[in-house]
Parts: sequence; structure tokens; C-alpha cells
Amino acid sequence: MIIGIDLGTTNSLVSYYTDDGPKIIPNRLGNNLTPSVVSVDEEGQVYIGETAKERMLLYPDTAASVFKRSMGSSKVYELSGKRFLPEELSALILKALKEDAEVYLKEEVTEAVISVPAYFNDERRKATKRAGEIAGLKVERIISEPTAAAIAYGLYENRTNGKFLVFDLGGGTFDVSILELYDSIIEVRAVAGDNYLGGEDFTGVIEKLFFEKNPDIKEDELSTKERKHITKQAEKCKIGFGDDRISVMTCVINDKTYEMRLSIDEYEASCDELLDKIRQPIKRSLSDANIRLKDIDRVVLVGGATKLSFIRKFVGKLFHNLPDTSINPDEAVALGAAVQGAMKERKDSIKEVILTDVCPFTLGTEVVLEKENGRFEEGHFCPIIERNTTIPASRTERLYTVNDNQTQIRCKVLQGESRFASNNVMLGEIRIQVPKAEAGKEAVDVTYTYDVNSILEVEIKVVSTGVITKQIIKTNATDMTEEEIQARMETLSYLKIHPRDKEENKLLLLKGERLYEESIGMTRQEIEYALRQFEKALDTRDDSVIEGARRDFKEFIENFI
Repeated sequence: MIIGIDLGTTNSLVSYYTDDGPKIIPNRLGNNLTPSVVSVDEEGQVYIGETAKERMLLYPDTAASVFKRSMGSSKVYELSGKRFLPEELSALILKALKEDAEVYLKEEVTEAVISVPAYFNDERRKATKRAGEIAGLKVERIISEPTAAAIAYGLYENRTNGKFLVFDLGGGTFDVSILELYDSIIEVRAVAGDNYLGGEDFTGVIEKLFFEKNPDIKEDELSTKERKHITKQAEKCKIGFGDDRISVMTCVINDKTYEMRLSIDEYEASCDELLDKIRQPIKRSLSDANIRLKDIDRVVLVGGATKLSFIRKFVGKLFHNLPDTSINPDEAVALGAAVQGAMKERKDSIKEVILTDVCPFTLGTEVVLEKENGRFEEGHFCPIIERNTTIPASRTERLYTVNDNQTQIRCKVLQGESRFASNNVMLGEIRIQVPKAEAGKEAVDVTYTYDVNSILEVEIKVVSTGVITKQIIKTNATDMTEEEIQARMETLSYLKIHPRDKEENKLLLLKGERLYEESIGMTRQEIEYALRQFEKALDTRDDSVIEGARRDFKEFIENFI
């Protein structure tokens, strides 16, 4: 059996699939949510979840939380003299969830689908996968949280085609994904997010208000234990808004009781800056997907922080659409991960559904740019596969030599959005020999082919000699063997055929060329312009762009025939 796991910043869950649909597996304490907290005592005993959370209040220096925000980094947490990386702490959480599942299901569990924020970069995804392997799990798939939520909501069972937005505000991260449903296909159109925005930050607003209203409490003079106590009480105050418009926060510091009465209106006003931060990824995802706000048919809320009433009101106002909250937002991702696991096992009770995904970050290489004074400036980023390109995808960029008698071209494989190469993540490097010639006379075609299994093939072809160098970069630490990878890349060879070489496009181009030769004057200019626009669309290698351009160009040509 393949279990589904939502490895969250604040809480984690484990699930499995039954004939009656996906179910959450309760932990050893009988709760669905397991706090993502780890504590280690002086004797080296490890505590997970609720117990660790309680120990954190008593012995804050022995516990760690919110480490998901540091996944993929070299940050070290020291607990009772023992040092842990974020992925090692995550592995302890995953191991506990695995054990809970085995006790509940009464069988050994070795495989899992684990969710991650859609906006996690490659290093963070690799770290999550390693965490699963350290916990003794074969990670069948790393699935984006919004995609898992979409599956949980059964969007694929709703045969009404449309565009959906998954608004995922969890404990530590925020994701927004735009998905389009048609027939049995869920296509991810765009993703955006903020790995440092979540429920923890909304708790922090209450803490800040508490200090402002109690100025005799000196924040820098508090012990770690006292700070943890205030954070816990702020969290309780936040949860208190679920039942009333007024919530009370009470803290005992140095035997003195401090109280703060907070209205939901004051709290909402104090969160304006965070709400502004939420707007930015939404705007970016809509822009990348080339979709207007009014085109969104349904908004789905995911993540514990969306239980705040003013968050739901904010989303409703933003989209002029009541958000869907029919599934517990804490559980939606885990339930979807269980369904994905069942899909991997090809369970008979699961409706066949095709999931397409996108590159969350741009893939490109480092280049030099010529400045106005004729000198070259190094360190610039050249995008090859843009973020939010539907995958699998293949794109080619032609690069030229910059020095006389240059004998080698170096291709750094980079991931990121900065225009400066050094600010992006380096995935690998390839060097290829070129014949000596004047600067700019030799060129290479750099082709990136990116697969749904997070395999990136980089192919470099020297234009003058035809010599080709290839390298496979397993950008997500895939379990596929070299033979499986080669077979997969062969099946994707059709992607490397330039769209202008496909027969239906070739035919239209030939008709256009013929009409150009047969025409004169303004008509010839119109045809040339239409040809250039179609060729420009073909060069994008974006099927959705090409389809529309082909339709328009075909209609244009038919007016002359």
C-alpha cells in the first residue's frame, strides 16, 4: 500500500485509500494532526508531535519547529548536544507517521507519496525526498500541495470544464496554483507562492500587538521559555476568533498576569501587510497563466490558516466568488496524496485522470552580454524553459562565442528567476569544444528537455560540426535507473522537433510563402506580417500559444484562397 503524507510546517498528516475513498490515519494519541515538532532529551530520547510540543514549552532549547522553512539549506538545529539538518528532523516526523500507519493498518508500510509546496525549488524537493528515504520510505512521488488538494476536492470528477484556483495558506508557506480541468485532465497552468508566509506569521502579528499593548514587558529581556509561552498564548488567541469577534490573550510573566482583548477588526487591520504579500503571488500566477481574475470558476481553500474568518472574507472579496471549504482545509492535501498513491497503484475504484504539471522555476544558463562600449559583461542569466511552462517540454537557445579563437563553451545549468546567474541555483555544468574562429562565428544550440519525473536533459550541438554532447540531470533525485531514464528521454524525442517542422505547421507556412510570392503591394506586406507572427508563435514552442496562432493564421490564409 502507498500512503499519502502531508509534511506540513506546523502539522503533518498521514492517509490511505479505501474503497470508500481516502481516509486520514490517526496518530498514536488518536489525533489526525501531528505537530511538526521534534524534541530530544539529555539521554538522547526523541519525542515527536504533541509530546515534543509540550516539552518545547518547558525545555525550549531541546526542541525544534518550523524547520520546513529551512528545507534544502545547511541550517543546523542543536538539540541537547545533537545536531540535525532540517531534512533529518523531517525524517523523524515521517518515521513517526510511518509507524502510526503501520500500527493502524496492521501491515508494513514502505511506500509513500509526499506533498510539498508548489513553489519549493529543486533543492527543497530533493531534501524532502531524502527525508522520506531516511525514514525508511520509498518516495513514489513528490506531489505539489495544491495539486493534491485539487485531487482531494474531486475536481477531476466534476465533468464541468473550467479554471480553478487553489489558495493554500498553511502554517509556514503560501501557494497559489491555477488549474484547468477538461474531460479527465487536470492541467496546472501556473504556480506561485511565498515559502516564508503562513499561519505562523499571522500568529506573530498578535505577539507584536501584545508587546505594544504591554510596554512594560521588555521583549529582549525575556527568556526563551517565556517567549515560547507568549507564542503559544498568541496562537490560542488566534484560534479563539473562530467562535467570536473578540478574543482574549492571557500570559503570566514573572508571576504577573497580562491580558489583551483583541477584536477581529483590529486584528485584520494589523494584518494588512501580510494580506498585501498574499496578493503578489496571485497576481503573478494569473499573469503567467494569461488568465483574468473573472475567468476563475472556482476557488478552493487549503491550509489551516484559511480557517481564519477574515482570510475567507479576503479571498471572497478578491475573487468575487465564495471559496469552496467543503473539505477540512487541514486535511485536503493529505487526502489528495492518498488518492495519488492509489492512482500509482492503479486502483479500480479510481477514475482515470491525467495530471499535467509545470516548471515552478525557470531553467536556463549563464551568458555574457555586450555593453554599449563594446565590452562584455559576465554573469547574466539566459532563460531557456520559462517558469510555468507545461511539462514535458523542450526548448532550444543558440549561443555564440565571444572571443577570437575560442576553443570551449561552458554551459552552466541554472534554476531561478534572477537576471544574474549567481543569484540562481546551479544544477550542473557542461563544457564542449568548438573550432577556433573569429568571435561570434561559432555557435552552439543548447536544448533543455524537462520531464514530469523532474529529469532534465541538456543537449549541446556545435552548429558548424554537428558534434553533440548530452547530460542528464536528475533534478529531483529520481529513483529511475539509467536505462529507464534513457527510455523516457527517447519517448520525448518528439518534443525536440521544432514546431515549424511539424506537418500541419509546415503546410501553413508553405501556403503563406506561396501567397506572398503571388501577391504585390500592401497585400504582400500583410501576408509577410502574418507569416512573421505565426513564426514568432512557433518559436515559443508553447502548444497553447501555437494552437491559437495556427488557427488565426489559417483563417487569414483562407481569406486569400
